[in-house]
Amino acid sequence: QVQLVESGGGLVQTGGSLRLSCAASGLTFRNYAMAWFRQAPGKEREYAAAIGWNGTRTYYPDSVKGRFTISRDNAKNMVYLQMNSLKPEDAAVYYCAAGGNNGVVTSVRPRGFAYWGQGTQVTVSS
Repeated sequence: QVQLVESGGGLVQTGGSLRLSCAASGLTFRNYAMAWFRQAPGKEREYAAAIGWNGTRTYYPDSVKGRFTISRDNAKNMVYLQMNSLKPEDAAVYYCAAGGNNGVVTSVRPRGFAYWGQGTQVTVSS
């Protein structure tokens, strides 16, 4: 079965950095677009970054553009999220997701992704 396992979350001070990792198994990784979503308490799940199958197309909401970088390694079935200049409003549970259509990001809404990890907590202290 498909498994997505996130790691790398933790507590960081405002302005600090974290790198999240997601290990994928049970799927032909290069056939899937990948994304990171996040969900803070009382808020809807929102996308933080998305990437197409070969990494040439990436997508970010304005709230993280210039601070977050998504990347993937198809040889290792891994996707990463480098988060810099973290702010308190970035605090959330971050989820790795696999989906799209033949590796192309067709939607950045949660419904555009079929498989999800369990999430990793990111806490940003002010």
